[in-house]
Amino acid sequence: MIVLIFYSMYVIMYMYYIITKINMNMRTILSISEARKRIFEIADDVSKASVYYTLTENGRPKVVIMSAEEFESWTETIEVMREFPDILKEIEEVEKDMKSGKYKNYTTLDEILEKEGYKKTKSKKI
Repeated sequence: MIVLIFYSMYVIMYMYYIITKINMNMRTILSISEARKRIFEIADDVSKASVYYTLTENGRPKVVIMSAEEFESWTETIEVMREFPDILKEIEEVEKDMKSGKYKNYTTLDEILEKEGYKKTKSKKI
């Protein structure tokens, strides 16, 4: 009997963990009116990783609430994608070069700095 109770408690705790984990990776959709009532709860929720809320007006998505940290991360990602539009292709090329060993022929940072005059070659003492 005691074993059955502990097993039942374990199952309930495991299900709670799974449900919580799923919710952390899903967005929550609320009306703006409902969000107004729950703003402090929402603020606490979005401080967790990968949690965001989509707020609707008249049933249509209007705004998204996410943590400031996550917003900054998205903004930085977008900036990098704008500055380096071919970055994914370049990453694939470097990964191929890493596997093949071709990366060993890349110019090193020291070589670039030396070429640009930022670093002097050390002279050998005799």
